[in-house]
Amino acid sequence: MTTNESIKQTVEQMLRGYLDEHHFELVDIEYVKEGSNWFLRVYVDKEGGIDIDDCGRISEYLSARLDEEDPIPQAYFLEVSSPGAERPLKKPQDFAKAVGQNVFVTTYEPVDGTKEFEGLLEAFDGETLTVRHGKGKRTSVIPLAKVAGARLAIEF
Repeated sequence: MTTNESIKQTVEQMLRGYLDEHHFELVDIEYVKEGSNWFLRVYVDKEGGIDIDDCGRISEYLSARLDEEDPIPQAYFLEVSSPGAERPLKKPQDFAKAVGQNVFVTTYEPVDGTKEFEGLLEAFDGETLTVRHGKGKRTSVIPLAKVAGARLAIEF
């Protein structure tokens, strides 16, 4: 039986060379069931932002590769898009690039008495995030190992 994780890894392997060659960044891959439908979602970006034509070219390339290799047993919808303004932060390099920006971080267990932090990512040293939050009055140092989820946050 094919697992969601193995499908995501297979899709990443299919895309890696193409994305590198065309200077795109793979942000995330999701393979999820919503209602009775399966969705394979690929989020990509590039310096200066990605447009609909870029998404179309990547979708055509990936669709052809998926048809050739047929690694997914059930029917699914393929979606290729930008990660959007509230881009997920998953890899260490994502956090490094987000320093100086507003973020929303959740943790597996409380850090400084809370599990949710929204504020300025002041620093990332590879192992910890330093987030100024609570109207800029508190600074918390969050171990990367305790981060359950993180994304850029739009400041209002």
